[in-house]
Order: sequence, then C-alpha cells, then structure tokens
Amino acid sequence: MPVLSFDQILTNIRNRVFHPIYFLMGEEPYFIDVITHQLEENVLEEDYKAFNLLIMYGRDVDVHTIANQARTYPMSGNYQLIIVKEAQDVRNIEELDKFIPVFPESTILVINYKYKKIDGRRSFAKTVEKKGILFESKKLRDYNMPDWINSYLKNKGYGISPKAAQIIADFLGTDLHKVRNELEKVLISSKPGSKITEIEVETNIGISKDFNIFELQSALIQNDKIKANRIVLYFAANSKDNPIIKTIILLYSFFIKVLKVHYATDKSRNTLASYLGVHPFFVADYQQAAKQFNVARLRKIIGILRQFDLKAKGYGSVNTNESDLYKEMIYRIMH
Repeated sequence: MPVLSFDQILTNIRNRVFHPIYFLMGEEPYFIDVITHQLEENVLEEDYKAFNLLIMYGRDVDVHTIANQARTYPMSGNYQLIIVKEAQDVRNIEELDKFIPVFPESTILVINYKYKKIDGRRSFAKTVEKKGILFESKKLRDYNMPDWINSYLKNKGYGISPKAAQIIADFLGTDLHKVRNELEKVLISSKPGSKITEIEVETNIGISKDFNIFELQSALIQNDKIKANRIVLYFAANSKDNPIIKTIILLYSFFIKVLKVHYATDKSRNTLASYLGVHPFFVADYQQAAKQFNVARLRKIIGILRQFDLKAKGYGSVNTNESDLYKEMIYRIMH
C-alpha cells in the first residue's frame, strides 16, 4: 500500500476507509494518540463498543494473546477493534508477522509502539505495509511549530497572527499535547472564525506580549538598553517559564539567521524567508538586524552566547545566579 501521511490517514478514517492493521510507531506520541482516538470514535457505533472494542496494554500481553484475540470474530456488527497500547513493552512484537495474514477481515488491529520504531526492511514491516498502515510519528522541529499551530487552528476554523504563533512556539516548545491544550484554552474564549493575536495569547496562556523573546530581540536591534534590561530582569524573576538556557538557544538561532542574511545572494522577501526558514512576516526584522549588526559583531555575539551557555550550565563560572548571568550576557551583547 502507498505510504499515507497523518492527514491522509485521518481523512480515510473519517470517510470510513479502514485498514486491517495500524502499526503506529515513533518518537512523537501526539500523532499516534490522535489516530488511535479517531479509530475509537469512528470504527464502531456506540452500541457495539461494549462488545467489540478491546484495549490491551503491552506489559500485560504477549504476541500469542494479541494474535488469538485478533483471530476471533465480532459478537455483532461489522468489526472488532483491538487497540494495543504501550506495545513497545510486548516482547518479540515482530512475531505477529506470521499471524497477520490469517486475521479475519472484520478485525482492525491498532498497535501503539511509542518512542521506538521497527526496522522497515524486515519481514514484519513489509507485511504491515502490504496489509495496512505502517506510520512513523516523527518529532517536529522547533522551526516547524508555527506552521503546525497555524494548521491546527485552521482546521478548527480559526486564524492566528504569525507573531502570536511564533510566541507560542518559542514559549511552549515542541510538546504537541501541551501546545494543543493551551490552544484549546484560547479557543474557548475566541469567536468562531476569529484571528488570534498576542493579546489573546497573553490573556489565556499567560505569555506576556511585552516581555518575550521577540521584544528582547527588538530591543537588541534598536540598541534599547533600558528595554532589554527590563525584559531580562522579568525573565530572571520568572525563570521557570524563561530559563536562561532557553533564551540563549533562541537568541543564538536569531543571530545565526541574521548572519545568514549577510551571505544570502538573493535578498528578496520570499526567497530570504525560505532561506532562513521563517514566515515572510519576519523577514523585515532580520533585514533590519543585519543593518544593525555587521558580520564581525555577529561573530562576537555568537561567541558570547556560547560562553554563557557554558556558564549557565556551571562550566567555568563560580557565579551561576540566573539574574546576574542574564544582565551580564545582555550587557556583553550590547557593548
């Protein structure tokens, strides 16, 4: 069978196009959980779930237990749905290979194999691919998060400003379950079809629209020492949400992109956005920063950030007070 994307799998499920086996593996649990939930919601009618839905846990079963159940027929209705959660705990899971061909067409077997993956070259993987869905759930990179946030909200009928999406991504990271939960908080108080801005993000998620990495970058570009120090003092006072290591990583990424602007041969808006891996909305910020920081200064700043990354981790520094490190780092960058 052709390899299907996450969205294609969900579309098929909602259209009641099912496959005999779904082997869902990989580092990102969110996509595995969503596919599994959609199968739970769509395969069986509510009246049949008590009889034809069976959920197993990998620590409690073995291959033969799964196979024996999968070879049975539903008590009523068209399907029996078997979900094996935490299947990474099943010993020798690939021994299911010899049983899959004899499962009845009425069985839909869903295997959640989280945080690991099987070898796609082996017989078991090829059997799953031939009979059903072999899906690898990959972790999203941080630079993919704004697009994912935008797509998630678009599917819900909402929009979001590029800056608000980036603020959420920078603040919450790549934990998709956490990001989804926070987005749902925003949607509760948002009008259907509305566009979410930084104000809604601050009100509902608690990310300050005035004290965030964007405003710090803006202060550095404008050489606004008072504003920059006010922000880092806020970060230091709220270090649980704004740990210095996270700030260093974000600033490092920002200044690396500014450095890349200097070396870009085509500086048109869309080409530069693609080259930097950012939304076109932010290109002007990077172009302005490139005017403020020449190559020599950028190299020094990147070196400073590396030094403070080590200091924040306790290397070569007797003073690891986060507030002092924040102030010293910003002073060094701005001077």
